[in-house]
Amino acid sequence: MFGEASRDRFFLGAGDDYGAARVVLVGAGLDATVCFRPGTREGPGAVRHFSQCLEEYSLHLGRDIREAPFYDCGDVDLPFGDVTEALDRIEQVAAGVLSDGKIPVFIGGEHLITFPVIKAVSRRYPEVVVLHLDAHADLRDEYLGVRFSHATVMRRVVELLGPGRVYQFGIRSADRAEVAFARDNTRLYPYQVSEPLAAVCREIAAKPVYVTLDMDLVDPAYAPGVGTPEPGGISSGEIIEAVYQFARLDIVGLDVVEVNPVYDPG
Repeated sequence: MFGEASRDRFFLGAGDDYGAARVVLVGAGLDATVCFRPGTREGPGAVRHFSQCLEEYSLHLGRDIREAPFYDCGDVDLPFGDVTEALDRIEQVAAGVLSDGKIPVFIGGEHLITFPVIKAVSRRYPEVVVLHLDAHADLRDEYLGVRFSHATVMRRVVELLGPGRVYQFGIRSADRAEVAFARDNTRLYPYQVSEPLAAVCREIAAKPVYVTLDMDLVDPAYAPGVGTPEPGGISSGEIIEAVYQFARLDIVGLDVVEVNPVYDPG
């Protein structure tokens, strides 16, 4: 299920004891339906590589990353050109992590990887709600004639979970049909992140929560290395402030997607 060389490079501070870990990091470099700038398959490796430039101690939190033991199990070995099989493998890995009582954290890869992970999470936590932070609504029913795409992923999630369980923040790109669908099926906060996120975090504090963070939420001036950049986003400082709000939640799964290092010269 994992590539032969998948554990040759790890995220900063990752432990070597799977049993002791509460959180399990998984790379899923799917890059099959990206329509603008391919390259997200390189995301997991780049995130791990550049994590080595960070300090293990957080000045803001006053804690060391090794105080929160986590395990990096490498990348899911995905078949090239077979999206259905790739999604099945991602779901199997997520289900295995969850069955061991651990929290899966996936690094993409394109945004489509979110759907199989949430499928696995929803079986274990049927009442899960989803926080979706993104520049794009991703609520199309089809895109280029395809129902499973990075542009349709949240539509599939809503169909899986039902209306009212997906909260969307920072959205600044959507077509008319997506906005109409969101009006009846999601909680949509266009352009806004911090203020509505704080209110929603208080509202859902007692529920199991899945977070999906598309890096194009951040303005391309700060994060140019994404699959589909969109101007008018938040700053790098604002995304850090937003992430700190998750501390009050019962996070049962998380992903960070659409990292495309090919377009980030920094």
